[in-house]
Amino acid sequence: MLRVTEIKLPLDHGPHDLDAALCERLQISPADLLRYAVARRGNDARKKSAIKLVYAIDATVADEADVLARHAGDPQVRPTPDTAYRFPVLAPQGWQGPRPVVIGAGPCGLLAALILAQMGLKPIIIERGKAVRERTKDTWALWRKSVLTPESNVQFGEGGAGTFSDGKLYSRIKDPRHLGRKVLVEFVKAGAPDDILTEAHPHIGTFRLVTMVMSMRETIEALGGEYRFQTRVDDFEIARKPDGSQQLQGLHLSDGTFLPARHVILAVGHSARDTFQVLHDRGVHVEAKPFAIGVRIEHPQGWIDRARYGQFAGNPLLGPAAYALSHQSHTTGRSVYSFCMCPGGRVVAATSEEGRVVTNGMSQYSRAEFNANSGLVVDINPERDYPGGPLAGVAFQRKWESLAFTAGGSTYQAPGQKVADVLANRASSGEFGAVVPSYQPGVHLTDLAQCLPDYVMASLRDALPVFGRQLPGYDHPDAILTGVETRTSSPVRITRGKDLQSLNTRGLYPGGEGAGYAGGILSAAVDGIKLAEALALELVGAAAATGHSAAQVDAS
Repeated sequence: MLRVTEIKLPLDHGPHDLDAALCERLQISPADLLRYAVARRGNDARKKSAIKLVYAIDATVADEADVLARHAGDPQVRPTPDTAYRFPVLAPQGWQGPRPVVIGAGPCGLLAALILAQMGLKPIIIERGKAVRERTKDTWALWRKSVLTPESNVQFGEGGAGTFSDGKLYSRIKDPRHLGRKVLVEFVKAGAPDDILTEAHPHIGTFRLVTMVMSMRETIEALGGEYRFQTRVDDFEIARKPDGSQQLQGLHLSDGTFLPARHVILAVGHSARDTFQVLHDRGVHVEAKPFAIGVRIEHPQGWIDRARYGQFAGNPLLGPAAYALSHQSHTTGRSVYSFCMCPGGRVVAATSEEGRVVTNGMSQYSRAEFNANSGLVVDINPERDYPGGPLAGVAFQRKWESLAFTAGGSTYQAPGQKVADVLANRASSGEFGAVVPSYQPGVHLTDLAQCLPDYVMASLRDALPVFGRQLPGYDHPDAILTGVETRTSSPVRITRGKDLQSLNTRGLYPGGEGAGYAGGILSAAVDGIKLAEALALELVGAAAATGHSAAQVDAS
C-alpha cells in the first residue's frame, strides 16, 4: 500500500475527483487504482479566495513496486507506514508480581493504566478527585453557583483537566513509533468519533470525553485494574541508600492507609501544588521551568470564520475556524501567543483553590456556541520572573490568581477588560458591547493591570494591533479579555533520566503535564504509554527474556 500526501482539491470537488487526482498524481490508469482510503484530511486556507482540502491517501495499486520506483525521489509517495502498536513486553500468564501504581487519572495516567492493564499488570489507580460524572456536577456548581469543591473541579478528578476543554487531539510531538495513533485508536474504541483518525486537527469535546473516560475505566477494570477515587497521596515513603540515591517504598494515602509500592507512575497534572511540595520536601529532584500567563480573549465565532475563510465562512467542510497567532513584543522582548484556541466554545472557571480565579477554555464536539475564545499569553521564565527555588513558580501563579479573585469582586467572578481599554491603558466599566463574555459565574469589568504583571499588559498592548492586522477584527474595541490564564503548563519539572525514572528516586516515573513533559491531551497520553512501557520492562523484563511473554504483540 502507498501513502500519497499533499493532494489538494477545491471545497466543492465531486465524488470522483479524488480518484482522478490520485491517478494523475501516481501516473496510473483508473484500472490500476484498486482501492484507497483517506488517511488524513485538512485544509489550506492561506488564500481565502481559493481554499483547498488537502488529503493524504492510502492506496492499493497494481504493480506497486513499479509505481514506487517511478516516484523514488518524491517524498510525497512512500509506502504506507506500519502504525500498529506492539507491546514491548507482556506479563507472564498468571502474573503474581507487584502491582504498579498510577497516581492521577488524567490523559497521562489513563493511558498508562490502560497499557499496563493490557500488558497484564493490573494497575492500581489513585485519583484524588471523584469519578467523572460526580466531578461534572461539582464543576458545574462552581460555574452556576460559585461553589468550589477543592478536590473535584476542572483540575482534579477522573479525566484530568483535559476533560473540560476542547478535546483537541493534535500535537507537535515527534512520534516515530506512532504512539499517537494508538491513543486515537483507543479513544475511538471508547466512543470517540471515527473522524479523529483522519482529520488533521481532530477534537472530541467535553460531553464525549466524559463518556469516553468512563468506557476506558471499564476496560481497565475488566483487565484487573483497580480505581481508588477521592484518595490523595499525602506523602511518599522513600529510603535513602548509602550512595545518596533514593528508592521509593510506598505511599501514605489520605484515608490513613499505607500502600507499599516500588513502581509508581506520577501523573498528577499541572495543578497538584501540594504534591509538588511533598516531593520537594522528600528530596525528589524538582526544578522550576518556564510557562506563560495572560488572559482569555473572546470574539463572536462568525468574526473569526470570516477573517479566516472569507466567502467560504460557514462551509460545513471547514467547520468553525481556529487560529494560531504569535508576536515578539518590541517593548518587553517577550513572546505573546494564542494558546488552546477553542472555536465555538466558552471561557470557564478553572480554579482548584479557594480565593483564586483561573480561566480556561472549553467547547463541545459541535463547536456550536456563539463565541470563539483563546488563551492570549506571555512567556515567563524562572531566572527572570520568579527566582527563589524549584517551587517559586507556584507562588507566582497563586499571587496573580488571588489578585484576580479580588479584582473580580471576591465572588469567583472573573475580572475582564475590553480591548479598546487595554490599548488605552484605562479600566473598563459600564455595559458590554458587541462581545458578551461567556465566563460563568460572570465577568466584572475592571482593569486587568490589577492582576497581571506590567510586562504582561505591555506585551498584550504591543501584540493586539499586530494580531488585528493578521486576523481582521481581532483587536475590535469590544473584544473581551478575561483574566487570569495561569495554568498553561506546569511551573515545575520533576526531572527524569533516560529510563524515565526520577533523576534521583528509583521507582518513581514522573510524566505528563504535571511533571513538565507534555502540553495537551495527546502528548500527555503518549507520555503515559512511554511510562507504562518503561515500568513494565523494568518490572517484568527478566521474565519476558525467558520466553514467558509474547513480545511484539499487535494490539491495534
